[in-house]
Amino acid sequence: MSLRQLFLILAGAALLAGCALNGDFDRVRPSLVTDDMHAWVGREAVQRGGAHASEFPLTDEERRLRDLAFALIQPPYDRNRWYSVFMDYGLVGPPDTLLFDRAAYWDRLDAAYRRSEASSYARIVTDARNDVSRMEPFFMSAGRVTDADQRRAESLRYVAASSGITEEEKANAFRRKNENAAVIAWVCASLRARAAAYRFALERLVVSEPASYAAEAERALSLLQARTAGYCGAGAAVVVKS
Repeated sequence: MSLRQLFLILAGAALLAGCALNGDFDRVRPSLVTDDMHAWVGREAVQRGGAHASEFPLTDEERRLRDLAFALIQPPYDRNRWYSVFMDYGLVGPPDTLLFDRAAYWDRLDAAYRRSEASSYARIVTDARNDVSRMEPFFMSAGRVTDADQRRAESLRYVAASSGITEEEKANAFRRKNENAAVIAWVCASLRARAAAYRFALERLVVSEPASYAAEAERALSLLQARTAGYCGAGAAVVVKS
């Protein structure tokens, strides 16, 4: 089934079910979940760097990496909307999907919560804390995937000559390693951009509607930035064209 066909089926389901594509806790309804629904995350990440995606099937851990990555690249204001499932499948999204738009975050925050400064501050706190809570499982998975990629590279040295592995298989192994690295790099870039967006919004709130809630928002934001710096050091993943 093509992505276009899937899009039309889901669009029809949205209309017939009153746009009820999302279940509890901002999750896609189980009936619409497929194993590789976030496989596009790796393809998109590596292709934006000018490289090619691998044709190898995803391992369970690589699939998990992409599932966890999606929650850290999807804008929080797009969760639990009628079109969220289309974003899960990579069918719709902003043109520059690798970027997190800080102005867009502030515009939506201001429009949705402008009647109460308490709600606006609370939204920043919640979004920052949610990002922090999602980081550990993602980077644990990233560590396992990176270790597996290192073993894959080492294995190629020993099995290539004796097993008749083709150049295309070697290329796909290289591309998958590159693809996984690109997913990790995308999440790191997204975390930095998200923190910048929350900071952008917090500074405007402090000026327009100063309140004691600002201290809690500052603590949540500082924790997010510290954790991001810890997980995403200077040695960011680099996408190599192949």
